[in-house]
Amino acid sequence: MKEDPRHIRISEYNYPLPDERIAKFPLPTRDQSKLLIYRRGEVSEDIFTSLPEYLPQGSLMIFNNTKVIQARLHFRKETGALIEVFCLEPIQPNDYALNFQQTEHAAWLCMIGNLKKWKDGELKREMTVKGFPITLTAVRGECKGTSHWVDFSWDNPEVTFADILEVFGELPIPPYLNRDTEESDKETYQTVYSKIKGSVAAPTAGLHFTPRVLDALQEKGIDLEELTLHVGAGTFKPVKSEEIEGHEMHTEYISVNRSTIKKLIDHDGCAIAVGTTSVRTLESLYHIGVILADHPDATEEELHVKQWQPYEKYDQIPPVVALQKILGYLDRNGLEALHTSTQIIIAPGYQYKIVKAMVTNFHQPQSTLLLLVSAFVKGNWRAIYDYALAHDFRFLSYGDSSLLMP
Repeated sequence: MKEDPRHIRISEYNYPLPDERIAKFPLPTRDQSKLLIYRRGEVSEDIFTSLPEYLPQGSLMIFNNTKVIQARLHFRKETGALIEVFCLEPIQPNDYALNFQQTEHAAWLCMIGNLKKWKDGELKREMTVKGFPITLTAVRGECKGTSHWVDFSWDNPEVTFADILEVFGELPIPPYLNRDTEESDKETYQTVYSKIKGSVAAPTAGLHFTPRVLDALQEKGIDLEELTLHVGAGTFKPVKSEEIEGHEMHTEYISVNRSTIKKLIDHDGCAIAVGTTSVRTLESLYHIGVILADHPDATEEELHVKQWQPYEKYDQIPPVVALQKILGYLDRNGLEALHTSTQIIIAPGYQYKIVKAMVTNFHQPQSTLLLLVSAFVKGNWRAIYDYALAHDFRFLSYGDSSLLMP
C-alpha cells in the first residue's frame, strides 16, 4: 500500500518567493531563458537552446497545443459600473469548437468581477466585428460555486462567438503578474505551436520553445507529438485547506489523437512531457486505460479521471496495456481522438506511469503544481528551488525553465 497523499500538509511546500523574482515580462528572445537541469539528484544550469543536448536520441516529446482565448469581456452598466465577465468553460454547447462556431447565442460558465453591481438585468455592449455593427448582450443565470451561467446573444448571424472574443475579449494573463494585459502579451503568452482554442492560461513551459529549438529536437531524432488540455482558471486556485484532502481539483478537458496514442505505444509507453498540463494528460491516459480494462464499454463521461482515483485503484497493468485499451476503445467507437476530462491530483505518493522526464517552469509556493514536481523528483524539490533562488532564475509563467530527469 502506497502512502496516502490526502494528509499531506500544504504548509510543507512553502518557500520564500520575493516579488522581484517573479518575471513580469518574458525575455526578448524566448529560447534565451535559463534552463535548470536536474539529473539523478544533481543540479546544474544551461541556456534553453541547449535542451536537445540533454535528451536521449529517439525519445518521444509531447506538447500541449492548446491556445489561450481572449476570455475576459468588459461591460459598462448605465450606472457607470464596470463589470468583467471571464469565460471559463463552455456550457451550451459544451464542446469548445462548437461553441466558438455559434452564431447569435452561446452560454458559458463565467467568473464575474464586480458582481455586487450586477444584481440583475442585461449587460449590453455595442461593437463592430468583421465590419458588422452588433450589440452583445449578457444575461446572468444560476450560480455554480464561485462561477455563474452567462447567456450571450448578439444580433448578427454572420458573426461567431470566436469572432467576438477575438475583437472584444482581453487575454487573461496570470493574476500574480499584478499588471494589465498589454498588446505584446497576445503573442508572448501563446506557445509558437498553439492551435486549439480553449485555455484561459498558457501551458507556460512551452513558451520557451522557438522554431529553431523544435528543429534541433527533430535533428536529434526526437519524435514530437501533441495533445490538448485546456487550462482552466483553477490552475491558479490556491490550496486553502491545511491538508490537500480538503482541496478540490478543477476539471480540465483533454483531447488526444489516435496517432499520438499509437506513437506512445511505439515508445513503450514512455514520454518526455512539456509542461505540467502535458504531464497531467499523459498520466490521466494511464488511469483511463485502467477504467477501460475494467469496463470496456465505458462512456466518455465514465472515462473522466477523478481526483483521487490513482490512489484508490491498485491494478498494476503496464502502461502499454493501458494505452492499448484506449486504442481498442477508439477503434470500437470509430473515433479518431479520445475526448474526456481529468481532475487528477498528482502529489507525493503518486507513482508516475508514462512521464519519464519533464520540462517545466518554477511554480508558486503551496501550489498543486509544486506537489506534482515533488512527486516526480521523489521529494527533492527543495534542492531544485534553492538552487534556482540562489542562481538568479526567474519564476512563474514568464520565468525560466527546468528539465527534470530523476
